[in-house]
Amino acid sequence: MRLGGNLISLWMRHLPVKKCHPTKLISGLLCVCLCAMVYLGYKASYPYAGTGVIQTRTEPPVPSIRCHVNKTYVPRGRAKSPRMGVPRSAVDHKTDDRLRIDNQILVLVETQYSQLGQDIVAVLEANKMKFKMEAASKTLPYLTYMDKGRYGVIIFENLEAYVNMDMWNRQLLDKYCREYKVGMIIFSKSREDSLLSAKVQGFPLYINSQLQLRDFEMNPYSQVLRVTRAGEVWSGTLPGDDWTVFIANHSTYESVAVARLNGHQGNDPDHDPDGDHGPKSKDYYMNSATQTTVIHDMGKFDGVKRILFGNGFKFWLNRLLFLDSISFLSHGKVSIPLERYILVDVDDIFVGKPGIRMKAHDVNAMVSAQRSWRQYVDNFHFNLGFSGRYFHHGHPDEDEGDTQLLDKKDEFWWFPHVWRHTQPHKVDNTTRLQHDMEKNYDFAKKNGIAVNGQYAVAPHHSGVYPVHDPLFEAWKSVWKVKVTSTEEYPHLKPPRKRRGFVYRGIKVLPRQTCGLFTHTLFIDRYPGGRARLEANIRGGALFQSILYNPINIFMTHMPNFANDRLALYTFESVFKFVQCWTNLEMKSVPPIQLSDLYFNMYPEEKNPIWQDPCNDKRHLAIWSVNKTCDRLPRFLVIGPQKTGTTALYTFLAMHPAIYSNYPSRQTFEEVQFFSGNNYLKGLDWYMSFFPLPSNASSEFLFEKSATYFDKRHVPERAAALLPKARLITILISPAKRAYSWYQHIRAHKDPTAMKYTFYEVITAGSDAERSLQALSRRCLIPGLYAQHLDKWLSHYKAKQLLVLDGELLKINPMAVMNRVQKFLLIQPYFDYSKKLRYDRKKGFYCQVTNNDHTKCLGRSKGRKYPPMDPRANKYLQQYYKRHNVDLQRLLTRLGQEVPQWLREDLKDVSPE
Repeated sequence: MRLGGNLISLWMRHLPVKKCHPTKLISGLLCVCLCAMVYLGYKASYPYAGTGVIQTRTEPPVPSIRCHVNKTYVPRGRAKSPRMGVPRSAVDHKTDDRLRIDNQILVLVETQYSQLGQDIVAVLEANKMKFKMEAASKTLPYLTYMDKGRYGVIIFENLEAYVNMDMWNRQLLDKYCREYKVGMIIFSKSREDSLLSAKVQGFPLYINSQLQLRDFEMNPYSQVLRVTRAGEVWSGTLPGDDWTVFIANHSTYESVAVARLNGHQGNDPDHDPDGDHGPKSKDYYMNSATQTTVIHDMGKFDGVKRILFGNGFKFWLNRLLFLDSISFLSHGKVSIPLERYILVDVDDIFVGKPGIRMKAHDVNAMVSAQRSWRQYVDNFHFNLGFSGRYFHHGHPDEDEGDTQLLDKKDEFWWFPHVWRHTQPHKVDNTTRLQHDMEKNYDFAKKNGIAVNGQYAVAPHHSGVYPVHDPLFEAWKSVWKVKVTSTEEYPHLKPPRKRRGFVYRGIKVLPRQTCGLFTHTLFIDRYPGGRARLEANIRGGALFQSILYNPINIFMTHMPNFANDRLALYTFESVFKFVQCWTNLEMKSVPPIQLSDLYFNMYPEEKNPIWQDPCNDKRHLAIWSVNKTCDRLPRFLVIGPQKTGTTALYTFLAMHPAIYSNYPSRQTFEEVQFFSGNNYLKGLDWYMSFFPLPSNASSEFLFEKSATYFDKRHVPERAAALLPKARLITILISPAKRAYSWYQHIRAHKDPTAMKYTFYEVITAGSDAERSLQALSRRCLIPGLYAQHLDKWLSHYKAKQLLVLDGELLKINPMAVMNRVQKFLLIQPYFDYSKKLRYDRKKGFYCQVTNNDHTKCLGRSKGRKYPPMDPRANKYLQQYYKRHNVDLQRLLTRLGQEVPQWLREDLKDVSPE
């Protein structure tokens, strides 16, 4: 506004007002206002243009990380790192004892909502460690399976909960730990009502609580250290005033980490907060001048190894020591690798607005940094993502920067975006996307950019997840892409849950953020201040990303390498910090190799988990506007097979407000999306089977796939995509179901069923031929009803499940369908008594057509079978006895009706 005001003042001083017509005066004022608006609009679009901020900036910030890599004392018998000369304390924790335990962790918490318990779980999830969380006050879960221990480490959130355990549980747990040589990690939580000093009940150990500490360091003599590198001192006050320290009165204890009381330096000549005075004696780490914050019980007192922490994860180094403790106590069974693969993607090359783009000296700084960083990260290269359309679209000195990038092109790795930096989900035409990519391809070829890495990234991660099929097709057609990355799968937050997947032959890797975005240009304008960026580097989110993830693809943007060059500052700082405090070895390889490494580590992630895009605002924003979640079903009929699901499907489809999926050529009325390879065809394929409802609030889409009931991954997959869906299952006697299935495939001339009797099938042992074992499983396993329902109920609420009696559906379908309508809360009410009629010839109810005839199911339905062999019936009744008891208990607990056939099956079972 100052510009507009100055122009008006100048104009008024020289204007001969007396000679001016009012109309001319108003016109002149409008012109001045218009000029001012154009100027302000220009300033808003290019905030740094013409301000002198970029041109007269001070020197970019210089990393201040300092450590003493070459001054580290290496205790006798410890190997040095061949690359950095740092101690590798107990690099390999593996012993033969790991062979007797599983790689699962048992976490015993006060409640599932306690903060420390959630922090523990977050660290385990971030490192993809298997765990089971239980309340410490409850009965212990089964600790063994046959002759093997189920858990490699036991974690207690609270020391008090452990020492005050029920005597029976405590003895059982300690016995398990001794027999299987399993260790415990225990946290001592300091509370306001805690005693300031106390003896730990039953142990030669004392604790002091509610302390404020400073100058934290690790004991280099400790065998626990593996990832954590000893030799540094974290100088200054530690976070929190609720620290607990341990005072040992037995040789079983050894300090893992120590600190000092805040405000007290003491007279210890070994104390050296700067770490400049050489190695410290072993006695230093257990003397009275230091305070032990993490202590190792070596098991000499009662035969159980434990590591006790005097605080949680507010202090970042406890996270490293926690991971080392898990590795040490599990004999290396649960251990993270020491190699870290780092790839720094630089998005939006050539794309930035004028005024914030790179200049020639910024490019030279990148090249220099890249070469220098190879002392921290072997083979480090920046990976540059470009959209050629915007080449030479900056100020003249920025265009020189573009030219310099091409002159130095062989120094970097490159990957394509799209020509116009268009978000692919906005383009439904594959040909149009291909044309856009071909322009970028021609630009790369013309300028000699080597882009044969078969890696690409979509602008704003659009079209990668949620998947946009035209993008994947265009990528493969133009660039032969085999790898991409995104931060959106399965969700942006929390970062620890990001995963990879494979779709249409393209491997999708998780991408990480580093705290830098397109708008973070200057360190003094960093959101939250410079201190926040430093905290991110020094033990915070960026450091933890490298610590937790063996493979890291970091997202940065071109402006982060101009202006204050915050990317250079941030990554050099964190690389130095990792080198100072850890024994991790960082290296870099191209994306194709990264993808192979990733899915070799995590093969279980190859199959994606599809989720409802409408449940995540970010996903919805990068999903095609031509798609709608209204085409997803509101309820599922989940089976199992041969219980009456086809009849139920037919009756449901008669309701005027209920619409089924379109039939499949391969599986008829069943889509079978969640239970097989169809799932890998993606969400678009699944939604194509459903009509677009004219009124999504009153019309109910559903699908029936009887294979869903007992397949392993189906409940998880269904709940991810349809978390609010209702489930309907229909059950008959499991013995009758098994026999019906056998007769069904026999009628289809299955060679194994034709070869063996039903009794031979169900009694087949482990020495039988494979085809016979497979048929036996398909007859028997679906009938373990309670077991399968429990899996569904671990993903859905009980109120979302309806269990129907298949026998009752056959003799009184009107009553069953009325119950279904009530469960679905569906309107309008449909009177099935007017639309169903019993067909004596068929032996079941059929649909009444408009001309008052009946339309029944096909010939394969209601087929008459010969009676079951009495031996087979007796065997099955005994086989299913316990499972039927479990089913009765489950239905009673859920408030569901117990069917008559179940009562009869339980009544007819003879005592063993």
